Amino acid sequence: MNTKLHAVCDSQGRPVHFFITAGQVSDYKGAAVLLSNLPKVE
Repeated sequence: MNTKLHAVCDSQGRPVHFFITAGQVSDYKGAAVLLSNLPKVE
């Protein structure tokens, strides 16, 4: 059994958002969750 840690980092490389998934889950799921947390750019 394993897990994956997905993270969004700021410009300094510091993590600001985390999402943990099971190791067998596609990376697309973690990316979709994290992308929905990013601020909107106008």
